[in-house]
Amino acid sequence: MTTTTESPSNPPGESGSSRRSWLREHSELGVCVMLLALGVLVLTDALTMDVEIAQRGPIGPKTVPIAVGIGLLVVAVLLAIDVLRGGRGEAEGGEDIDLSEPADWRTVLLLAGVFLGAAVLIEPLGFPIAGALLFWGAAYALGSRHLDRDPLIAAGLSLITYVVFNNLLGVPLPGGPLMGVL
Repeated sequence: MTTTTESPSNPPGESGSSRRSWLREHSELGVCVMLLALGVLVLTDALTMDVEIAQRGPIGPKTVPIAVGIGLLVVAVLLAIDVLRGGRGEAEGGEDIDLSEPADWRTVLLLAGVFLGAAVLIEPLGFPIAGALLFWGAAYALGSRHLDRDPLIAAGLSLITYVVFNNLLGVPLPGGPLMGVL
């Protein structure tokens, strides 16, 4: 006679693979959780706002954030109900993604690392250099292996972006060592 041990993490009659299957079929619940958290954040921020302006009429500066927060909570609950009843979002007609395939975590982690690296380096190195590293790293993470051409294109894109934002649009970006040259 064999006995099985049941734990809260593994309910009776439910194996690990069936739980993963259920989570994969209901993966849109992650969007519900994100919307719920965002709604709570917006409502908390709106309700704790310190407003010094004299309010004229029934609509004040808290009204729109409160309405948006409530809307996010309602959408999160309605979407969760739909997903739990078996609803699924339809793929776009032009999508060529096979949802049964696992995620490419190597690419996701490379892109996240490149983005975080650029965010850390933008202040000491300036936007032109950090932006070039961002563009080049993103191209590499997404599969481009033209090591002679990609850095030049990345540097050009970064410099053009810097000049357009800094000089033409008046949006100051950190120049780093190139400050004053451009």
